[in-house]
Amino acid sequence: MNARTAAQVKKISSATHSLELLEVEITNCKACARLTKWCAQVAIEKKRAYIEEEYWGKPVPGFGATSPRVVLLGLAPGAHGANRTGRVFTGDRSGDFLFASMHRVGLANQPTSERRGDGLELIETRILTAVRCAPPGNKPTPVEQRNCEPWAARELALVADSARVYVAFGSFAWSALWSILAEPWGLGRRPPFRHGGRFDHSRGTLLASYHPSQQNTFTGTLTEGMLDEVLGLARTLAKSEKGLSSR
Repeated sequence: MNARTAAQVKKISSATHSLELLEVEITNCKACARLTKWCAQVAIEKKRAYIEEEYWGKPVPGFGATSPRVVLLGLAPGAHGANRTGRVFTGDRSGDFLFASMHRVGLANQPTSERRGDGLELIETRILTAVRCAPPGNKPTPVEQRNCEPWAARELALVADSARVYVAFGSFAWSALWSILAEPWGLGRRPPFRHGGRFDHSRGTLLASYHPSQQNTFTGTLTEGMLDEVLGLARTLAKSEKGLSSR
């Protein structure tokens, strides 16, 4: 049964008990008509640089370890990045910046992420987005965000036993992460987003970073050093709780 309404997203996600099955359900979701149409349209029209490629053109599931110590949360797939390659943060400048940093701090086995099957492995880390379809202008509506939230909530629930550090990229992801964890963690008022922000809880630590978008990286709002510091802290915190193996 493919999810075609917000109610079906809630029902199907809550009844899915493995990451493998969740990936299938997410990929087949059509609950947001505007986003479904947009992803398919981009996959047909394509970008000139990728005109010979076959686009993914549908919701993008999470990627990485099935029992992660570190969880990274972004906003949504890029129209010509993950919506093209079918793997989150893969095939665009944001991903180039992110995975290079992950490799430098020991969260990925290689510094590049070009396509599925390129040999990339995340080291006890999983990465996903709050919204699973590429939105026009990279701006999902509040309704689309609410429709999609159960997918991320279920994915986080399925890795909750191992996850100890959560990193949100940007204010949108920070808000989404807090919303998802508020009930199970008994959280109160959400702290304002700021780069380098940290919230410690008995069930884990939440960290905040600027999103590695071109708008931030090209202007120097987010530098390599700034991102390395946040991701390096995530790795250190995970290791301190019998987490990541040393490299």
